[in-house]
Amino acid sequence: MLGSSPADAKKKPQPVPVPVVAPVVVRNFTPVDRFYSARKDALLWMSDREAQTALIQLMRDAPVDGFTRGPELATQIEAAIATAQLGSSAAAASADRLMSQSLIDYVQSLYTPISGMTYGDNWVRVKVPTGESILATAARAPSLAAHMNEVWNLNPVYAQLRKAALDEAKLPNGGQSARLAINLSRARFKPPSSKFVLVDIASARLWMYENGVPVDSMKVVVGKNEVDPKSGASLRTPMLAGVMYYTIYNPYWHVPDHLVRLNIAPAVAKLGPNALKGNKYEVVDSWSANPVIVDPATIDWKAVAAGTAHALLRQKPTGANSMGKMKFPFENGLGIYLHDTPHKEYFKESVRTLSNGCIRLERAADFGSWMMGRPATPESTSAELTVPFPQGVPIYVTYLTALPDTGKIAYNKDVYGWDARSTIPAQAAMQAAGAGS
Repeated sequence: MLGSSPADAKKKPQPVPVPVVAPVVVRNFTPVDRFYSARKDALLWMSDREAQTALIQLMRDAPVDGFTRGPELATQIEAAIATAQLGSSAAAASADRLMSQSLIDYVQSLYTPISGMTYGDNWVRVKVPTGESILATAARAPSLAAHMNEVWNLNPVYAQLRKAALDEAKLPNGGQSARLAINLSRARFKPPSSKFVLVDIASARLWMYENGVPVDSMKVVVGKNEVDPKSGASLRTPMLAGVMYYTIYNPYWHVPDHLVRLNIAPAVAKLGPNALKGNKYEVVDSWSANPVIVDPATIDWKAVAAGTAHALLRQKPTGANSMGKMKFPFENGLGIYLHDTPHKEYFKESVRTLSNGCIRLERAADFGSWMMGRPATPESTSAELTVPFPQGVPIYVTYLTALPDTGKIAYNKDVYGWDARSTIPAQAAMQAAGAGS
């Protein structure tokens, strides 16, 4: 090439430098971070000694609420406050944040689903509050200390059991505090409305609550403490949370499968299909609202009795069928509901574990009137009729061997043996005996 030198010929193109991009650091802000950022880092606790004391006591008592970390956090909070009192603003901010995080952890632990309880409706399903909402509520409280003394108050039964547990914890060996802690775990629910129903399986009793006060109560019959030997199905009434939206007058009785197999099928196999007519039973193809009626002569009743075939039986609406005159369904996925009964003699029994799982009411008409807000009177006495309530009413079916009773605690027999098989950690029960000090 003209005009070029050997040195020029040896030069190579220089690589274009690649720009160095600084890594982007994303900070994961916690609820506590966001709370204090919104407050321009203003402290919540450090200027309120009464609130500090109330929070520390809340943590010390927390094992009765199932929050076993409470006493350890109380000790950490006391140490953090002592360090902050030496004058360091950083130590004060750290102590304040520790107290806020402790409150979040405690309150969120209260909103844990009850072990063994089936939740059938979104309205009563446990909804864990966010950390920001917990702290915002505390910050808005007229008295932060008073808020600490009420933040655990989920419902009237829980409040009375909790007080009793803390009182018992002061007795030698903790008194009945460990047993009360087990019962508190089954009463840990927050009703979403001021009107709700509580059914206690252990005492076989129902309460109707309005505005935090029981306005009426009645005996109920609950499931037998038995298991079906062939199917393995439990006849015990399970713990449930749901919402009742309507009642059914003059209900059909859908006969449980084990009763069809054990009681009805052998009789029909022996006496013939006409044996069903006397008790107004009919065979259907499904449990739908408008099922097809099946000719009982087409059923192999010996096979049904042996458990190798199935037949769906319902009893026509009469005051004599097992449903009585009213039925109160609620969604739970287990086919459990409340209903009337013609067998009023069962309510004279002291132990009323006598049903096949559903809950029989001593005074179904009174219960229906309370639910409706007017007398529960059907327009007809023969046809099945569905009548909606003015609003849905939450219902909690739980198992309490300790219950508030006119200012005291009544201890009931552990009819299903669930206390003995409680899943409450041993640590929680043991720590409950040391709470309240």
